Amino acid sequence: MDDLKEKLNSLPAQPGCYLMKNRHGTVIYAGKAKVLRNRVRSYFTGSHDMKTQRLVNEIDDFEYIVTGSEVEALLLEQNLIKKYEPRYNVLLKDDKTYPFLKITNEEHPRLITTRKVLKDGAKYFGPYPNAQAANETKKLLDRLYPLRKCRTLPDRVCLYYHIGQCLAPCEFPVSEETNKRMVSEMTKFLQGGHPKVKEEIEEKMYAASEEMNFERAKELRDQIRHIEAVMEKQKITMTDQADRDVFSYSVEKGWMCVQVFFIRQGQLIERDVSLFPTYQDPIDDFYTFIGQFYLEEHHKKPREIFVPSGMNTDMLSEFLNVKTIEPKRGQKKELVDMATKNAALALKEKFDMIERNEQKTVRAAEKLGEALNIDAPYRIEAFDNSNIQGTDPVSAMVSFVDGKPDKQNYRKYKVKTVDGPDDYESMREVIRRRYLRLLKEEAALPDLIVIDGGKGQISAAQEVLEEELSLTIPVCGLVKDDKHKTSQLMIGDPPELVALKKTSEEFYLLQRIQDEVHRFAITFHRKVRKKTQFSSALDDVQGIGEKRKRLLLKEFGSLKRMKAASVEDIERVGIPQQVAQALKNEINSEEEK
Repeated sequence: MDDLKEKLNSLPAQPGCYLMKNRHGTVIYAGKAKVLRNRVRSYFTGSHDMKTQRLVNEIDDFEYIVTGSEVEALLLEQNLIKKYEPRYNVLLKDDKTYPFLKITNEEHPRLITTRKVLKDGAKYFGPYPNAQAANETKKLLDRLYPLRKCRTLPDRVCLYYHIGQCLAPCEFPVSEETNKRMVSEMTKFLQGGHPKVKEEIEEKMYAASEEMNFERAKELRDQIRHIEAVMEKQKITMTDQADRDVFSYSVEKGWMCVQVFFIRQGQLIERDVSLFPTYQDPIDDFYTFIGQFYLEEHHKKPREIFVPSGMNTDMLSEFLNVKTIEPKRGQKKELVDMATKNAALALKEKFDMIERNEQKTVRAAEKLGEALNIDAPYRIEAFDNSNIQGTDPVSAMVSFVDGKPDKQNYRKYKVKTVDGPDDYESMREVIRRRYLRLLKEEAALPDLIVIDGGKGQISAAQEVLEEELSLTIPVCGLVKDDKHKTSQLMIGDPPELVALKKTSEEFYLLQRIQDEVHRFAITFHRKVRKKTQFSSALDDVQGIGEKRKRLLLKEFGSLKRMKAASVEDIERVGIPQQVAQALKNEINSEEEK
């Protein structure tokens, strides 16, 4: 603490970024500040809510980097968050990938939906946060403009030609001028020109009606109805038809809700809602959110963005390279106010759910730490071994952060050095491989290791950690009852039972972890065993090497399917007739044993 006080006294009164670290030296929070001295000191003075106090309690050290301006600090903060992925930061790993409509840059263009925007010369329209609206718009355009539909040109015309949705360039000549005209009309339509298109179709409808071609008139009438249904159900329209994103936020009890309205071709098409805890000045977290929002490739920057009052629009414009406006009056100001109102309502509606979720996750981890008499295990890694009478031994590891699965850090292990059903040696090998690698990579270590087993497994893991790797990570074991349910918790050296109420959130957390690692291990073991059984049946067949094994596995997948196949079926994979017959004989003889 004395070292921290000295550092606090030496903080400069300049803009920059700071990194908070825990006792393991892991970066747990990255932030920016207009004045570093004031911001960093604020964490260690005054009172904080429970959520921020949790962060402060974990801080063991900090670093800072001085920048030349607020813009540089914002840019540096983005890079630091991306590099360290601190657990307390606003990590906008947005899995909401919105679709775009794309007119491909090909000799015969296609209209497709995609979730990736590439620099490939194609035309992109969107995004459409409502995927159904994107699909409906595509269906409508398919009816209006018969561009080709097939990824590769077939040998003959397909159904789309017969229903009038393709000109069939596979069989009939389609001129470049025809394709350009359709692409031009479709582009105008998607850029807000649908009223004109609707007017043109209406003229054709009336003409068809006058010619007594009622069937054609009905088709055109239906097209008009589709346009009205898809393109004209928006309540808010701006006359300049520009693309904009409207941002605003609301803060309550240390939580922030950000609303983003997507305006495309002047129409409000959808909104994005994000909720997260905030640990610094809300405006600074809002800047961070916007910066990370456009790091995602599926969030295409519009022509301009609107933000609420009090924001540094010059800084955002420079940082994002997008015109940023704080509307003062009129319809634009009303849009920002509406986003603010919606953010407040969403936060109010979801706050109870956030509280319940935190009770089951972060607080459950804290209570577990109290029960085990260790620091709160915010990062937990759990192991489970799986084998059948010692064959194909494997192990699996799952990771939980803040009481929630961290699936990108799940790991599978094939046990390499153990012969026979030796659970203790398997545990030693896997623990050694996992944490030797983390040490070499200087990666974050867990706060708690959970072993599926009792005293023997715990002692085996502790022996490797302490004697071989010089690590002091708490290890606990979960023992199951005769119904294969989580029953007892053990920790210590020698391991002792820890009493936990089976109705407590911390017990449910352990149960979820044990069930998840067991599921992951069993799934992996079945996959390995299936491949091993398949390969072993082929080992004695002359003429089948590794390459042909892979071909057979890819084609048939299991011995059962291969047994049902004929010699001719096996030959078609690329196996010579004589070898295919020998393989068939071997499989049949295996079944008779």
